[in-house]
Order: sequence, then structure tokens, then C-alpha cells
Amino acid sequence: MTQTPGLPPVLFLSHGAPPLADDATWTQQLHEWSGTFSKPKDILMVSAHWENAPVTLSATQRDPGLVYDFGGFAQKYYDVKYDAPQAPGLATEVERLVAVHGHHVERDESRGLDHGAYVPLKELFPEADVPVVQMSMPTLDPRGLFNLGMSLAPLRERGTLIVGSGFTTHNLRWFNPAGGPDSPPPAASSEFDHWAEEAMAGGDVDAILDFLNKAPAARQAHPRSEHWAPLYVALGAAYGSGELHAKTAIEGFWYGLSKRSWTLT
Repeated sequence: MTQTPGLPPVLFLSHGAPPLADDATWTQQLHEWSGTFSKPKDILMVSAHWENAPVTLSATQRDPGLVYDFGGFAQKYYDVKYDAPQAPGLATEVERLVAVHGHHVERDESRGLDHGAYVPLKELFPEADVPVVQMSMPTLDPRGLFNLGMSLAPLRERGTLIVGSGFTTHNLRWFNPAGGPDSPPPAASSEFDHWAEEAMAGGDVDAILDFLNKAPAARQAHPRSEHWAPLYVALGAAYGSGELHAKTAIEGFWYGLSKRSWTLT
């Protein structure tokens, strides 16, 4: 199967906590990344911070505001706004596509974008001029999410950018603010990051889906898999459009966590 030329890419990004906005290097990397592809018609976000079954879509008829799904931060992080247009047409297309594959879809008009969505979007598209809808993960099962992503692949033909927002390594025990954002990562974080880089570059979907058995330090890198799981949806959406090609867009570490992110075409 050959990919159709001109399709928007699919992204998997490591999204960071709200203080990402204060990291000049990472914010610049995200902003420059958005300049490597054309501005999409709209965006479907899948964040590590929204698990809900059945598949649920964020508000499309009213503005519930952002979801400040974190605690213990300075007030300025709760004052952040990201007033992107809503995307009711995209939501309807998502409902249609996933229903064909047996998924029931609900809409939650009280649900806005969580920090896994708006924190990176504010850097990728600071003008907040691209319509966005967020979709929940109904499971953490790798194959189930991959198949869900496959069902979403046709969205790319209408100009939709599909974004999986998680973290390439996510063990908050490694997070040490005293060490600073550029502190050396733990060996386990580096080992997992290196494995992920090679597996993605080689298009080894089976290994990525079976990462708990295939990756070094897998359970240390992801004590729980919710921050790795959005990658399954992104892989499915890219693979469903043709051959999978993954290119690292951002690399490095942030307080010991791998911020590696990929463009999938």
C-alpha cells in the first residue's frame, strides 16, 4: 500500500507539564516543528490524560474552557487560555469512521482540552486558529488503540492533523526539579529512548505494541502505559494510510524524561 502524496502527517509528541511554557528550547522546537508541514484544516488530539470508554469527544457546541488537570503549580498556569475554534464537522467524521469499526461514540459538552492537548498546541499553533477536538482513549490495550487509529486514517484525506500526545518516557520518580531541565537522564530513560528511536526508525510496529516484552527498562520508563499509549493511535492512523515512515522531530530529555517526538508519514 502506497501513501497518498500530500497527506498531513501524524504526530506523536511528548507534551510536558505546564511549566514547559517556560522552557525556551522546547517551546522553540515545538514552534519550529509546526513549520515543517502545512497548516491543517483541523486537529484531532489524543492525550494521555483522557481515558474514557466508550470513545468520547470533547465539546463542539459550547466552550467549557480548558481542563487544568494538575495541581501544585503557580497561579499563572491556571490562567492560561487557548481559544482554538471547535470542530463539530471533524467530530461528526470521527463518529462515522469509528462506528464502522464497532465503536460507540459519545460527546461530552462539559469537556475542554486538557494540558496534554493545549500545552503543546499553544507552542505548535500559538495563534489558536486551527479547530480542535479531543478524543478519549477507551482502553490502554495496544492493539485496540492501534486499530482505532487505523479507523481514523481517512481523516488525513480531508486535511486533519492527528496528534498523539504522551511522553516517550514517563516515570515521575525521575523528575527532579532541583537538577534542572537539562540534568542527565537516568540510564533506564536513556536505554528506553534509544530503543524507541531504533524501533520507530525501523517501522517495527509489532515491537512497539509489545514494548513491555521488547523494550529495555520498559516498566521503569512507563510504570503505567497511558503516556505511551497515544503512540498506538498515531501509529495506526499513519499505517492505515500506507507505508509507515517515522522521523524524529524533537529529541533530548527534560528533567530526565525523554521528550522524543516523531513525525509519521
